[in-house]
Amino acid sequence: MPPPGVCLNILEARQKQNGYGSATNPEKFLNQDYKSLKQSFVIQGLRYIDKMFPPDRNSIGYGVLSPSDLEKVVWLRPANIAPNPAFVLDGVSRFDFGQGILGNCWFLASIGALTFQSDILGQVVPLDQTFDEQYCGLFHFRFWRFGRWVDVVIDDKLPTINGRLIFVHSKDPNEFWPALLEKAYAKVCGSYTDMQAGTPAEALMDFTGGVHMYIQLSAPPLNLWELMCRAGQSKSLMGCGTSQGDTPANTVLPNGLVQGHAYTITGVKEVISQGKLVKLVRLWNPWGKGEWKGDWSDWSSLWKTVSAEDRDMCLSVADDGEFWMTLEDFCRNYSDMDICCLCPDFLDGSSSCQWKTTMYEGRWVAGTTAGGCMNNRDSFWTNPQFRVTIHGEYSAENGSKNILLSLMQKPDKRNRRLAQNLHIGYCVFEYKAQKGKFPASFFSTHAPVAQTTKFMDAREVMEFFLLKPGEYLIVPSTYKPQETASFILTIHSKSEVNDEILNLMVLRYSASSGHMTLENFISLVLRLDCMQKIFKQLSDGKSMNLRELEVINCFLLISSSWVQLFTNHGC
Repeated sequence: MPPPGVCLNILEARQKQNGYGSATNPEKFLNQDYKSLKQSFVIQGLRYIDKMFPPDRNSIGYGVLSPSDLEKVVWLRPANIAPNPAFVLDGVSRFDFGQGILGNCWFLASIGALTFQSDILGQVVPLDQTFDEQYCGLFHFRFWRFGRWVDVVIDDKLPTINGRLIFVHSKDPNEFWPALLEKAYAKVCGSYTDMQAGTPAEALMDFTGGVHMYIQLSAPPLNLWELMCRAGQSKSLMGCGTSQGDTPANTVLPNGLVQGHAYTITGVKEVISQGKLVKLVRLWNPWGKGEWKGDWSDWSSLWKTVSAEDRDMCLSVADDGEFWMTLEDFCRNYSDMDICCLCPDFLDGSSSCQWKTTMYEGRWVAGTTAGGCMNNRDSFWTNPQFRVTIHGEYSAENGSKNILLSLMQKPDKRNRRLAQNLHIGYCVFEYKAQKGKFPASFFSTHAPVAQTTKFMDAREVMEFFLLKPGEYLIVPSTYKPQETASFILTIHSKSEVNDEILNLMVLRYSASSGHMTLENFISLVLRLDCMQKIFKQLSDGKSMNLRELEVINCFLLISSSWVQLFTNHGC
């Protein structure tokens, strides 16, 4: 008989191979099927009530509301809260909503970032949901959860006190997408209370399933501004936070900022002021009010020193929670920031590079594969081992990295606040020729060429490295041995596009002189668009095992390469 869990792992592997859990074919969270439930309740003319996340005090959780306030809570459907309920009114914007009494600014700041990327927003929030004749009190949302996309079903009963929403609320009382999205995420977390306290990185990852970059602003990278600009131009979501300090949570400082609070980075801009170049960062407070009062704030006289065009483009004098500040003030007043993107392209300014992504799922099991860190020399070799090959040219001169390693641990509890993170990390070893599992003797004679700076009790640890071409072994582990947990190891490796391929494109699609005409370039774009549509049809998880994210990455890569060709060879 196979060990416990093997049959389940085989079943999950087969489902994943068939596209189940992908963006186009998400898993049914708690085995609830949105389409079949919708059809059943519409035919019966009934209003849906979610038995897996019922409208009761357990779904709110304990600790957010006092016992007396819990007694006052009434769960109401939108039609009983507003006269003309709608899912979305006049598009989706960060200005649509404000935070309620729940301490989930990290989640709402991430929603603010999400509103800038319509493609990603449409994946998380299906915008075709309405309160029309097909309405039955049933809605659904999609999140990326530890390697898989899940489709989350909810009813639309929302917690109120005296007829008013107690958690996130829309500026227009008739709009309900923010409150319903928050409820769906609360269901995933286990309750509304389980959303208390967090970092934007967590929600940003759950909205994209992409690449996460964490930056400590007390020691920012030299190319921080360049990174932020590239992230702003790509399909990236950015968030940041202020440090807690010595005052109580949510204390508003004299400069207008809130301590221990999450913000959305909504834009970056360079302006000329008094003959000097100024780098500005735009931020948004998920409270929907409360702004920075320093230089370049809404009422700052410095706006009079820029061109009328820049002033009209940037300045909005309103207490809507959004404001500008210099990059220096940003680094001085915020403790950290997160950038999350579908792929690592924003990390490199070169359009001739591509990133290959490989994801592994594994498990540390006490007694067999939980060897602990390298301090445990007798058992370290028993940890799961993964091989990776680095290709391409090696150059340490420009300081760029060519591999990104992410290790994420899966929660051991259904409720988010009850899950305990182990201290996790990894080591990377170079090897020449080795088959099978690496024995203990290998690790006693080989030192790691790269490793996590320290083991952290975080959901994810991620670091960038520069490795020369060769064969490498990655060993993820917990700090202590004999600790059981599941994990996801994601490897993003960079390689340059072969110049021969680029030259072949020029020969095939340009004139004999080597110049590409505008007509030829447009023809290429149209042909590429057709190719992308065909790939999308094939990536539905049924006919081919194509991940839509890989197709999009391929499309963006080829597009950027052709644009580079068009620029370099003239028109």
